[in-house]
Amino acid sequence: QVQLVESGGGSVQTGGSLRLSCEASGYTSDYSCMGWFRPVPGKEREGVAVLCTVGDYSYYADSVKGRFTISRDTAKNTLYLQMNSLKPEDTATYYCAAGNVYSSRAHYYNYWGQGTQVTVSL
Repeated sequence: QVQLVESGGGSVQTGGSLRLSCEASGYTSDYSCMGWFRPVPGKEREGVAVLCTVGDYSYYADSVKGRFTISRDTAKNTLYLQMNSLKPEDTATYYCAAGNVYSSRAHYYNYWGQGTQVTVSL
């Protein structure tokens, strides 16, 4: 089993920045990919950013390219999402997930955190 705990969410104004963290514990060797996802009404959670340690695979949703940066500190078993130039449409609960498939599709991910809320106001 793998446990994921997110932190770092909060409320900021448009143009502000936040850094999300996701600390993993348990059988951390059970996965090679970690990512950040957010809900989309009526659809599967949207992959915002994904990073896989094997093969150096990374993915960013078009809506966040150039503004968000995903990184991982393997020594600390922690995943980060640096969010800059935030917009009101970035408002969402952000979930950390871990899995073993090189994909931005949420259904491929086995382990999920409880989520952290990001609110961006005008």
